[in-house]
Amino acid sequence: MENERDLNEQIEMHGKMRIALDLLESCQEFAQMIPEVRTNLVYARESAERTDDVLAIDGRVTVVGGMPHASGDPKFGASSHMARLLLEIRRRDPTIRAGINFANTPSLSRWLEIYCKRKGWVFSVIDRRSEPEAIKEAEGASMPWKVGEAIRAAGGRVPNVFYETGAVGKEPVTVLVGSDPIVVVSEMINLTLEYQRG
Repeated sequence: MENERDLNEQIEMHGKMRIALDLLESCQEFAQMIPEVRTNLVYARESAERTDDVLAIDGRVTVVGGMPHASGDPKFGASSHMARLLLEIRRRDPTIRAGINFANTPSLSRWLEIYCKRKGWVFSVIDRRSEPEAIKEAEGASMPWKVGEAIRAAGGRVPNVFYETGAVGKEPVTVLVGSDPIVVVSEMINLTLEYQRG
């Protein structure tokens, strides 16, 4: 019975990821929102504890012929950074099972703050400059600090959208989270189209 439940969850997860990916790949405007580190879309199992429990795009989403394009198929364990970020957020709010990362610029950040306020979303900023040296140097310590910082800066609430300021050698990126990848990608596309309409 356990195996059947596991299989049903995998089928449901792969199905939702496929639909979300099709939506994302058909949105030409999103190509402008892909950061240099590329985009990943992640989706955690209900009982996710490790990065192997998180479905992600193998090789991330890049730009091909001016369109967003997944480099590989959705695969469990295909993400490290975004998967760890999602797992950490889920410790505070288990209803969040999916997330996507996208570009960050000063003008986009300012626009996002207003957009989130209008949508009634929680928006937050992680200032990497205030990250303690001991945390920077300890393997795996950055992620709990980052998520804790995002929640602290949002007054104790888990943000729907947050970004981190760039640190040395780190590209600043924005993250949007939600209940599943279709919800996340739909919100991402709405956000993208509205931002690019100016």
